[in-house]
Order: sequence, then C-alpha cells, then structure tokens
Amino acid sequence: MLIQIPRALTKEQVASCRKVTDDGRWIDGRATAGPQAAAVKQNVQLPEDAPEARQLGELVLQALFANPLFVSFALPLRVLPPMFNRYGSGQFFGSHVDSSIRGIPGTGARIRTDVSVTVFLTEPEEYDGGELCIVDNYGTHEVKLAAGDAVLYPATSLHHVRPVTRGLRTASFFWIQSMVRDERARTMLFDLDQSIQLLTSTLGVEHPEVVRLSGIYHNLVRYWADT
Repeated sequence: MLIQIPRALTKEQVASCRKVTDDGRWIDGRATAGPQAAAVKQNVQLPEDAPEARQLGELVLQALFANPLFVSFALPLRVLPPMFNRYGSGQFFGSHVDSSIRGIPGTGARIRTDVSVTVFLTEPEEYDGGELCIVDNYGTHEVKLAAGDAVLYPATSLHHVRPVTRGLRTASFFWIQSMVRDERARTMLFDLDQSIQLLTSTLGVEHPEVVRLSGIYHNLVRYWADT
C-alpha cells in the first residue's frame, strides 16, 4: 500500500529547501547506493554530512512528524536522516529494491528500512520525465507530485525513477523503521485508525463505539509493535 500526503511541506518550507538546494554542492548519488542499485543509478545528492543537508532534514522531519496521516501510516520508531537528490537531463534510477538495513551516519546505529519516503521539491511542470514508478500486486503506480507533497510506500517494493528529459527534479528521500514490522499489519492498523478518526469527527470521542474501536486499535498495536 502507498499513500500520498498533500502539502506535507508548506510553500514557505519548500522555498527554504529550494534556496539551499539550488546553491548546493552536489556529489555522485552512487555514494549511498548498494552494489546492485549503484549499477542502475545516475543522479546527484547533497553530501549526507553537509550542514545544510542536516538542517533541511530536520525541517522535513519536523513537518512530517506533525502530520497525523504520516504518523498513522508509518508508525515510526526510528528514522534515517533525510537526504536530498537531484536528477538532470538524462539521469534516472533503474529498477531496484531499497537496502534492508541502513546505518545512521555518525552514530554506529542501524535501522531496518520498512517504509520509503519521497518528498517532492520541484513542481511537475518544471521537468519532463522523472516519474517515481512503484510496483505492487496491483501494477505500476506512477508518482509525480506537486512540490511539498510526499509519498510513502513499503521499502520492499520494486521501484524506479524514469529518465528526466528536461529540467531538474529535486526531492528529499529517507527511510523509516516502523514500530510494526509487518506491512499487512500496518495497513490494517492504518485503515482502522482512519475509520476511528472519521467516527470521532461525527460521533464524538466519548461515543461507546469510538471508545471500543480505539481500545481494539491500541491492543493490536500492543500485540504487533516492537519498541
């Protein structure tokens, strides 16, 4: 399952990111790719340890962690600091599955990558091509969102970025280790939580059915979660 989060970043936050990335020092994107991915990856990235990348990463995480849809879907436990990439004319990222374990730079800690996140920082009309294509049991989903919008999807998914044929495509990307390892369990919890929120808005937080379903939700989280 994948979800789109519209306006994950405000226009002002996107402008702050763009001001930094437009003047950024970009390096070969293969620096952070595994052997298989590196063979099909042609893009550039801001260095992970660059102060501006860390500053922007904190901005992105602060915005997303304040978004109820993001938290409901991802149930985040640990997060790899956001990175930033750019695709110019002729650049692409071929079909691959993200690495299952990634180290958090400068800490020695590692996370399991359960959920992949991309936050778009350029408008669709600023470039041609560059669609993020995610494959699941229902086919291939082409994703090309407005600046500030985010997409979340299982890191187990086969995916690729189509070649950019005009302009520049800039985005932030990172991975989450969820409290709930199993994708099917996360999907059921997300669906249940969204139903509870809808019922709460119509029946009120103290309605017996809202209370009952909330209890079921938290007991399922308690059963499935690792913390």
